[in-house]
Amino acid sequence: MAWTMRRHAARVVLLDRGCGHVFMIHASDPADRTKRDWWETPGGGIHHGEDSGTTAMRELYEEAGIVEAEVGPCVATQQVEFDFGGLHFDQDERVHVAWVDEMPAEARPQGLEALEAAAFIGSRWWPVDELLASDIAVLPVRLRELLPILVSGELPTEPIDLTPPADLVWP
Repeated sequence: MAWTMRRHAARVVLLDRGCGHVFMIHASDPADRTKRDWWETPGGGIHHGEDSGTTAMRELYEEAGIVEAEVGPCVATQQVEFDFGGLHFDQDERVHVAWVDEMPAEARPQGLEALEAAAFIGSRWWPVDELLASDIAVLPVRLRELLPILVSGELPTEPIDLTPPADLVWP
C-alpha cells in the first residue's frame, strides 16, 4: 500500500456492572475476505475538536446504539498499523472503559459509515470468562491482558501500553 491513513482514535471497553460481560462487535475486512474475521471493541477516529472520551461515547452510539453509558478514564493506549478496507492505517489509540447498568437486549448501530457497515457481521455481550478462555481474534489484540484488570475494578493509575509486538499479525 502506498498511502497511509495516520490518525488518532479511541476505543471503548464496555462492561455491564453486574454480570461480567463485555460488548464486542464481530467484523471482517470487506476488501479482503481471505482474512479471518474478528471481534473488536467499539471505536474509531477522533474528530476535530473531540477528546477521546467524547469519541468513545459517540462510537458507542454509532456502532451499538448505546446512549446510556458511563465512560470512564483512558485505561490503555496502543500504536497499531493495519490494513483494512483497502487502506493502510497507522493509528494511535486511547482505550477507555465504560459501564452500563443493564445490558441492552440488542445492539442497533445508529451511524455506521459504508466501510463499517460492509465489515459489520454482528455483535454480542460476551461473558468475560468465556472470551478470556476462547482463541478468537480480538481487537485490541492484547485485550485479554486488560480485561481482568478492568473487571476487578482496580483501574490503572496510568494508561497501560497495549501496543502489540511487531511480529504479531493483525487478525
